[in-house]
Amino acid sequence: MTALFQIGSMANHVSQSNGTGSRFRWLLGVPFRAQTYRNVAFLLLAFPLGVSYFVAVTVGLSVGAGLSVTLVGIPLVLVTLLAVGYIGRAEALLASWLLPVAIDAPEVPAPTTEDDLTSLDGLATVAGRLVASRITRTSLAYVLLKFVFGVVAFTVVVTAFSIIGSLLAMPFLYDAPNAGYSLGSYTVDSLEHALVGGGLGVVLLFAVLHLLNGLARLGGVLAETLLASEADSVTAVKGEASQ
Repeated sequence: MTALFQIGSMANHVSQSNGTGSRFRWLLGVPFRAQTYRNVAFLLLAFPLGVSYFVAVTVGLSVGAGLSVTLVGIPLVLVTLLAVGYIGRAEALLASWLLPVAIDAPEVPAPTTEDDLTSLDGLATVAGRLVASRITRTSLAYVLLKFVFGVVAFTVVVTAFSIIGSLLAMPFLYDAPNAGYSLGSYTVDSLEHALVGGGLGVVLLFAVLHLLNGLARLGGVLAETLLASEADSVTAVKGEASQ
């Protein structure tokens, strides 16, 4: 009986040691995982794409609505709504490519050969179908949120890497003319202080990469929630209800 207890204690100790080792590998391995840099690429792309989407969609809808009493307004709204749907589809593919998510890109309810696009009534019918489509509404919500997400992501990435780059370069540039390095209230005028700054940069690098991975995961959740095809959404809801 005593022997069994000792064996059980040893197995538990090994299990705990393996768990601790896994956590350390996860914590310290972040700069060496390819997914980390795919996440950073996703965050950097979010800003230019988000701004482009936001400007194009808001201008298209506002101008189209303002000209809705003319022959130009309804076609412009129609084209903008189609663009919104295809933006959602493209973003679903981009997220699936760069992030550890699998999103079935939704089908856009584009006009068919049965639609009469030569009359205002036909254009209005197609535009109404697009407005009623779930993917159009969720893609429009994603475009608006992508703009905010892109600004936040770009600000965090650029600010964090600027600070980290400055700290990592400190041991090499602290005595350069007009460098003017400082750590808080301490002026960096010796190699010892500069090495402290460089070490702080290394620690901050690990912390920031984990932060950016978390921010990218948030972007993946946003894409999965809003851009999954309607069939996937129904399946997800059924799966949650059965749990």
